[in-house]
Amino acid sequence: MQDAELSGPDRRRALSALTDQWLAGLFGPDAPPGTALVAVGGYGHGELSPRSDLDLLLLHDGSTGAAALAALADRLWYPVWDLGLALDHSVRTPDEARTAAADDLKVQLGLLEARHLAGDAELTAQLRTAALGRWRAQARTRLPELREYATERARRHGELRFLLEPDLKEARGGLRDLTALRAVAASWLADAPREGLQQARDTLLDARDALHLTTGRATDRLALQDQDQVAEALGLLDADTLLRRVYEAAGAVSYASDVTWREVERVLRPRSAAPRGARLRGLLGGGRRSAVRPSGEPVPERTPLAEGVVEHEGEAALALHARPDRDPVLPLRAAAAAAQAGLPLALPAVRKLARTAPDLPVPWPAEAREEFVTLLGAGEATVPVWEAMDAAGLIARLLPDWERVRCRPQRNPVHRYTVDRHLVETAVRAAALTRRVHRPDLLLTGALLHDIGKGWPGDHSLTGETIARDLAARIGFDEADTRTLAALVRHHLLLVETATRRNLDDPATIRSVAEAVGSHGTLELLHALTEADALATGPAAWSAWRAALVDDLVSRVAAVLSGAAAADQTGGLELTAEEERLAMEAWRTGGPVLAQRPQKRTGSGGGQGAAEPRTEGEAAPGGTGPEPVGVELRVALPEQPGVLPAVAGVLALHKLTVRAADLRLVELSALAGGTPDGRADRDGPDGQAPHDDGLPDGPGGTAAPGGTATRETPRVLLLTWRVAAQYGSLPQPARLREDLVRALDGSLRLAARLAEREAAYRPRRSGAVQPPPPRAAVAPGDSVAATVLEVRAQDAPGLLHRIGRALEEAGVRVRSAHVSTLGANAVDAFYVTDAAGSPLSEVAAARLAQRLEAELR
Repeated sequence: MQDAELSGPDRRRALSALTDQWLAGLFGPDAPPGTALVAVGGYGHGELSPRSDLDLLLLHDGSTGAAALAALADRLWYPVWDLGLALDHSVRTPDEARTAAADDLKVQLGLLEARHLAGDAELTAQLRTAALGRWRAQARTRLPELREYATERARRHGELRFLLEPDLKEARGGLRDLTALRAVAASWLADAPREGLQQARDTLLDARDALHLTTGRATDRLALQDQDQVAEALGLLDADTLLRRVYEAAGAVSYASDVTWREVERVLRPRSAAPRGARLRGLLGGGRRSAVRPSGEPVPERTPLAEGVVEHEGEAALALHARPDRDPVLPLRAAAAAAQAGLPLALPAVRKLARTAPDLPVPWPAEAREEFVTLLGAGEATVPVWEAMDAAGLIARLLPDWERVRCRPQRNPVHRYTVDRHLVETAVRAAALTRRVHRPDLLLTGALLHDIGKGWPGDHSLTGETIARDLAARIGFDEADTRTLAALVRHHLLLVETATRRNLDDPATIRSVAEAVGSHGTLELLHALTEADALATGPAAWSAWRAALVDDLVSRVAAVLSGAAAADQTGGLELTAEEERLAMEAWRTGGPVLAQRPQKRTGSGGGQGAAEPRTEGEAAPGGTGPEPVGVELRVALPEQPGVLPAVAGVLALHKLTVRAADLRLVELSALAGGTPDGRADRDGPDGQAPHDDGLPDGPGGTAAPGGTATRETPRVLLLTWRVAAQYGSLPQPARLREDLVRALDGSLRLAARLAEREAAYRPRRSGAVQPPPPRAAVAPGDSVAATVLEVRAQDAPGLLHRIGRALEEAGVRVRSAHVSTLGANAVDAFYVTDAAGSPLSEVAAARLAQRLEAELR
């Protein structure tokens, strides 16, 4: 143990060999026949730490008398005790050992590591062979028992990688779990992932060796007062470096355990027999032959989750046609799909993605950013998916600064997690608060980055602000969003520290916070981030008292921010030439006109490029260019009731995901000649009467109740959508137009078809994410011409159709709508009026919000 040339595994093996020789000498050549000395448990594995227990079994075949056995045992055990070594010993026949193993799982696990030391080697071999045979024969009943034992041990001792004083042996991710993994492998039912596992074991054992040598005690708890000495003994910089190394090892063991037990569960899962008819069809070759094997056993289904991602045997796996080497967004898409479905990422999928997927271009394309936000917004299901990606090195490739906070300990006892896990947990908590903010994507990203500066020296808020700017630009946020994210990181402690440490009755305090925050939007995000951060820190960091103080501060700051004159951004946007053409064509034909502008994946430059628009009837251009990942779809049609739910429903029916949408009401008379404020003069450019202004007569010469276009003021609804196909190719514009016409005239049973699809889409698995409830509210004072309704809900097929239908049934007009999908969150604003074109009364607006909220639940 004092040999400086020996350390780590070499020293443990040398110590084990030296102990073997000593014990064999004690056993002696004159031991009674039919006896053997066997090392079991950790000692049986062939490595000893300086103060490890000796687990010994004196095995005999029953032919030796009791007195001779007692004498042999005495000459073995007493010298061990005299040296002050801990000893776990027993004297048994093979049958007694078998009975003890059946009654005690720990005995069974010890026998799996049985190693001959002295005496009758054949007797030891028979014991080991019988123990392994029984373990494999009884694996289907013993493995669940072993898992329950591991779960209970983790509950008692905690997660090693999050403890400031971890138990290297008993805590989850420690040496006991490595023993369990070897036992699972010995059952031949499943095996643990081998990458990094031996290195993790060596790290944990090296730390325990140094702990034994520096303290002189047989302890497995790495106490705070011992960490500096242990770090020095291992040649490490300091105690934090020691803990990071130990945490990384424990994380590798925990991940291997999760993967292994998931595989055990899959193997042990009862296989429900296929229906008799299905078995018969499979045997005869009829019907869906892939549904059952010739034996009649069902073939596991591969259910699509996203492009290139399927659910297979309870995991998110890569589709057979997936090409990770050509799809740099696939790792994020797979992770987001897995988390939203409440599924783990299959280990082969993670390995393949890490091995073959190219790095994302910088800045990331919009699809990658959206999948990233979707992953963060999945709540608790984000954690195992993120950890699988992290274990494979994918997170560090996506966010290079992540490596500096990975497994970094936090010495503040209020914190219950390492820095990296705290950041993920903050995003998990923020996912439940996304209905409270206008920009859930910024909230979730800010939650993940708020402590990113802790990987560097100095004030982590200031350092993190700089890092957040770089990462936000890398992820693809624009300059304004990048400034907001940097402000969130810079000021993430501002609200709670001010609320709990300053006099809120002092006007200067409120003004200083308002100046730092700068806007209502940033204040709203900081408020939610403050709560998410505190909840993720630990139970001591948040309370009703703290929440009340922060709420009070936020309300006071909001009042100050409202006192400043807000810029008027209600003016309409000028129409492009293409929009003018579509609007005129829609009025001329009296029906919908559609045009698509594909959004292309770029090869390496990052971002997306727009192709030339095509209208219905035009085929997609050929060639071998990048495949479209979505389109900007423009729809123009004369104003009439039911347009919004009809268009939204048709898009949902064609399995198109709406990423953003905008609805505007265009008065065509403004196109023929208008006043500076955008409204047309009552006379045409040549003094013509309004009804003879050169525009074609549209359908329906008089206005219908509720605002249908009139001959005097011809109006066209112009809707702009950014959509992407969930699976497969995008539909042709002509097909969309055909279904839209049928939806508007009532011949397409749109509501029934969508209800069927929604029922099929609704998650059936218990592990699926349960999102926070939807929320509808009136935005006060945002417009003098209309009532603004804000709707925040979990994105789902047909969501916008349901909202539009509810607004139509309520008898209100939608003057404009602004729809955005941020990750898995839909954040929509609708500017509505009554039938006469006036804003709704306060009571009517509140009732409409309640009605919308009820409709979406």
